[in-house]
Amino acid sequence: MGRLDGKVAIITGATSGIGAVAARLFAAEGAKVAVSGRSAERGAAVVEGIRAAGFEAAFFAADFDETDSVGAMVDAAAAHFGGLHVLYNNAGGSSAEDGPLTEAPEAEFWRCMRVDLFGTWLTSRHAIPHMRKSGGGSIINSSSIVGAMGIPNRDAYTAAKGGVIALGRSMAVEFAPDNIRVNTLVAGAVGTDRVMKFYETEPHLKAQWDAYLLGIATPEDVANAALFLASDESARTTGHMLPVDSGILIS
Repeated sequence: MGRLDGKVAIITGATSGIGAVAARLFAAEGAKVAVSGRSAERGAAVVEGIRAAGFEAAFFAADFDETDSVGAMVDAAAAHFGGLHVLYNNAGGSSAEDGPLTEAPEAEFWRCMRVDLFGTWLTSRHAIPHMRKSGGGSIINSSSIVGAMGIPNRDAYTAAKGGVIALGRSMAVEFAPDNIRVNTLVAGAVGTDRVMKFYETEPHLKAQWDAYLLGIATPEDVANAALFLASDESARTTGHMLPVDSGILIS
């Protein structure tokens, strides 16, 4: 028996990296998984792999800072699978354009706000009515250690991810009467293909990440934490940050 048997899950940013790993894991644990992202080609590849393993998934395209796109994606996924119980707001990320607020382009600030914070807000806004109809569920938001501690040269991303943490607390209180739990994953560096390229080419980042008490997390580490928050094992857990940070927040 899977830990997500009978549940329908939407995972945003699921065409690669942590999201793709989580999509495969959730499906293997019994969920019907809506794989969502911008790239239909990559999304189809993730879905094909899940189906080849004997599990259930479908791809739904979305731009996570566009109201109509997100609304159509959520409605289509809920209609396709007959409900919605889990939303994993995984889409987002920083860029090399970020930096001190005195130097970074203003456009980068708004990009972070749109994708990381507004995208989380917007997808949740459209998902919650479907969760209510399904009797409740779990929303998992993705933040970062930058939202919980001071790290230089990431001011736009820090502002957005700090907002995600605050939003998660507010949502947890707001929607508890609907039996909807809201928790936030707080990850440090995660060894995706993209991050490992920086590890190999940027000595200052390698030095930072080598200082992690338990080493850089893997995408599987983060996906396993998301699985716990998606499952009924966390039925009395809401409004919390769950660090997957290899101890950086305590060191």
